[in-house]
Amino acid sequence: MTTKQRAYLKGLAMKLEPVFQIGKSSVTPEFVTAIDEVIAKKELIKISVLKNCLDDPKELAQVIAERTHSQVVQVIGKKIVLYREGKDKNKKIDLPR
Repeated sequence: MTTKQRAYLKGLAMKLEPVFQIGKSSVTPEFVTAIDEVIAKKELIKISVLKNCLDDPKELAQVIAERTHSQVVQVIGKKIVLYREGKDKNKKIDLPR
């Protein structure tokens, strides 16, 4: 992902509300499955890490990205933004070249 594409996705993510919240149970297989299903439909999602989660948001972002085959767009404070290009009919976001 280029810097220009990342900046474009960050701009789109500013308007998004978090779809998931990570709490004290951290990242479970069921949680990853749910994220995988939503990111397949929406392409770009925001996740909020709650205060009772003791894990580092940057590490959580990397783990979730690996397990869902997505890319970390940004991690700001306790907010994670992930992107995965949609397949054919689910493709909604056209990235700049």
